[in-house]
Formats: sequence, structure tokens, C-alpha cells
Amino acid sequence: MIIGMSLSTFTTFHVVLSLIGILSGVIVVFGMLSSLQPSALTALFLLTTVATSVTGFMFPSTGFDAADRVGVISLAVLAVTILALYAYHLAGAWRWIYVAGAVIALYLNVFVGVVQAFQKLPFLHPLAPTGSESPFIVAQVLVMAIFVILGILAAKRFHPAMHASA
Repeated sequence: MIIGMSLSTFTTFHVVLSLIGILSGVIVVFGMLSSLQPSALTALFLLTTVATSVTGFMFPSTGFDAADRVGVISLAVLAVTILALYAYHLAGAWRWIYVAGAVIALYLNVFVGVVQAFQKLPFLHPLAPTGSESPFIVAQVLVMAIFVILGILAAKRFHPAMHASA
């Protein structure tokens, strides 16, 4: 039992949080490309992405592994991103720090999603059973390239009004 849920139910809860974080994050990042101001959807993205990382630490584990390292990095990035938005209101350099943090947080969530897809989906697993085969590496490099491009474009284009509220 994890926080009163069976492992199966908790896993479903964790996956749903992750998918909500990814979907809302995609909308938020694409909104940045049009300089849309942060909204309640931004708060949903940040909250569910933090919750995804936190709940990831609650799974049974034999030690501090790669998933834990990604979780720590994600939470550190999210802490700075949340500060940039809610404490510093995107003033000055905090605008691009927020953009970079949001894009990196979303990327890390998608990165883990790709790992999980290759581990759990029957049609992908045979292509990369150990996670070091070419199809897995190509998928991760493509995901990273997409996020690097989105991050650069968002940093250039995201200029919300100074009076925007988050």
C-alpha cells in the first residue's frame, strides 16, 4: 500500500498525473510560442509535474536509481520555474528562466514517458529490450531535439505583458 492505495492503483494515479502534466505542459509551451500569458493551465502543468516527480519517489525501490536522479533534477528545475513565475513575476531574466525551466520540466516528463513506453508497451519493448538499442536512442534524440527547438523558440517569442497575472 502506498498512501492508502494498492500498488496498481497508485501506479495508475501516478501515470494519470504524468499524462495531465504532459498534456497541459504541451499546451503551455505552445502557448509560449504565441506569447500567451500564464494561466490556470500553467498552474495545472506545474502542480501535476511536481506531483508526478514526488509520487515517483514513493514506489518501492532498491536504491537511488536513474529514475530518482531524474526526479531530483525535475524538482530542482520546477522549484526555480515556480519561483520565476510566482515570486519574480517573469521580470527581467526570470522570463527566460521560467521558459527554460518549463520546457526542461516538460522534457523530463516526456523523457520518462518514452522510457516507460519502451519498457511497458508490447509493440515497442522488442525494439529496445534493454533501453540501449538504436530505436530507443533515436526516439530520445528526436524528443530532445524537438524540445531544444521549442525551448529556443519559446525563449525568443514569450514576452507576456508586464501586468500579466499568473
